Amino acid sequence: MDAALEEGVRLFNGGSFEESHEEFEEGWLANEGADSDFFKGLIQAAICLHKLEQGQLDGTKKLHAGMRRYLATFLPQHRGVDLLALLRDMRAFVDESLSDPSAIAWEQAPRMSPPV
Repeated sequence: MDAALEEGVRLFNGGSFEESHEEFEEGWLANEGADSDFFKGLIQAAICLHKLEQGQLDGTKKLHAGMRRYLATFLPQHRGVDLLALLRDMRAFVDESLSDPSAIAWEQAPRMSPPV
């Protein structure tokens, strides 16, 4: 799980959202405990941004809402990931991107703090 989390965060921060989803999914599948929803939330964060890249705005909205629900119980941080900052940054980025999809500034996409 730790390796999947570290690699998923690295890929997410590098803008490889679909690939980061795959890593987070490995962590989710290896987990049968309380961290299951944590990994589901990270999966949804990654796929949310992947859907935004594809121009699938309805999917982006749905995944963003799901991500917030899954990660809310782990605030403010879990496994070294600053979830409060991630939720704040995702909300700002997604809201701005949905208001003007033609002007998405991918260099300003949210980043995750590396796990400790």
